Amino acid sequence: MNTEIPILNEHNKQEYPPMHTAEHLLNATMDKMFGCGRAVSAHVERKKSKCDYLFDTNPSVEELQKVEDAVNAAIEADYPVTYEFVAREDAVKEFDLTRLPNDAGETLRIVRIGDYDACPCVGLHVASTSELGRFAIISHDFADGKLRLRFKLK
Repeated sequence: MNTEIPILNEHNKQEYPPMHTAEHLLNATMDKMFGCGRAVSAHVERKKSKCDYLFDTNPSVEELQKVEDAVNAAIEADYPVTYEFVAREDAVKEFDLTRLPNDAGETLRIVRIGDYDACPCVGLHVASTSELGRFAIISHDFADGKLRLRFKLK
């Protein structure tokens, strides 16, 4: 077995690991609850972040509360954040790779958050979801089939 860590494409941004990990949990939650897939765009920062999803209708306050509650339950579950390296030809069988940069290479890093989420990513993350604190959706907008969620960690 080869234990050498492959060299991945360079990442152009240093995310704040807790918020970036929270983005993964939000993406997984949105897909589990609504089948909308992962965010089509995201802007992740230390103080507050936003994700955009293709969506059919403006969600209710109750639906957004359920999203927030589910993300916080995942945080409280204390899921470990682990990494594995997978050949692109194998990863394409499990993951949507359309948003990967062209120079992503033939070996991809898969980030797994317990059994809650898995996706290709080269960003920075915490070691366990219990490090995140509380997740809060602070506002949302819906227009032209796009839902924008703004969120923070407390």
